[in-house]
Parts: sequence; C-alpha cells; structure tokens
Amino acid sequence: MTHVPKLRVARPTDDLAALLPFYRDGLGLEVLYQFTDHDGFDGVMLGSPGAPYHFEFTTAHGHTAGRAPTPDNLLIFYLPDRKDWQAALDRMAAAGYSAVPAFNPYWDRQGRTYEDPDGYRVVIQHAAWEA
Repeated sequence: MTHVPKLRVARPTDDLAALLPFYRDGLGLEVLYQFTDHDGFDGVMLGSPGAPYHFEFTTAHGHTAGRAPTPDNLLIFYLPDRKDWQAALDRMAAAGYSAVPAFNPYWDRQGRTYEDPDGYRVVIQHAAWEA
C-alpha cells in the first residue's frame, strides 16, 4: 500500500450538545465541520487537522440512538510520551470528566478509561502503538 487510508468513525447520538464537550474540551479534538438538518440529520465532525482520522456524531430527527451496548465499546488513543499522556488526563479532569474502571482490566494497567455521555468509552493509553 502506497498511502495510508483515512478513517472516519461515525456514530449516532441522542444529544450532540452533551457529547461535544467530552470530545472537544476533554479529549482536545477540534470541530472540523458541523451541519444542521442535512436530509434530517444534525452532526459534528471532530479530529485533529491533518490527522488520518476523524469522528462524526449525528442525530437523526425522529429517531432514538440509545446508549452504548456494552462497557467494552472502546476508542483508544495511544500516547507514548508521559508528558502528553498526563496532559491528556489533566485536560479531561479540567473539563470535569473522571476516569472509570475499565471493563477489561488490561486498560487500567497503562491507561485511563473515560465514559462519554452516551456510555461509550475512550481509553487514553500510555503506550506506543504496537501493530
């Protein structure tokens, strides 16, 4: 493969206003694009400019998205630099979010898990990506 594909993680929510501070203020992602009433959907895309990924959260008018099906639905951010990792934890705390015990104890060994307003979880892992 000569190029790295770009990844969009798209997920519905019942409350964009509650979700936005978690991903923007807590995780430090930037709002890349927002839309209102696009074919019956409102949404927001968040990420880091130039990164090969972003997250899209949408609300469909007249439909209920519900909560996460399990506590093991995870997004994992790998931050190998201790200062970057601690800064991410500090940013979550400053935004009012506390870590929760991970469903799989593996993630508590080198990381911290946070639950967004929809019950989906994000791990901030102090480790390098080993693929």
